[in-house]
Amino acid sequence: MEKDKQAKLASKGWKIGTVNEFLELTPAEATYIELRLALSENLKQRRTQLTSSHTQLNANFSQIEKLETGEVTLDFLIRSLLTLGTTVKELAEIMLHSQDFAGNPTV
Repeated sequence: MEKDKQAKLASKGWKIGTVNEFLELTPAEATYIELRLALSENLKQRRTQLTSSHTQLNANFSQIEKLETGEVTLDFLIRSLLTLGTTVKELAEIMLHSQDFAGNPTV
């Protein structure tokens, strides 16, 4: 956010902070959410590269939308990525860089 806009909002009583601060997330909760987002985004990228991915996933478009927005269990996300050909090594890379996805430094 631009500094001028931040100053204007602060002068009107608005507090500028992060989503984690606003939601009062613990570091573990924030990491879990970042992991889910990274897996969901990766699934979306892989699915758009494959023309018959909904058939491979044995899912309808509503279910795929839920997958891509992270509205499913981690187990289902991981199984879906594996079904689309993601290797265990690639899954590990996604998880390793999940904090990069949210703009946070990797631990």
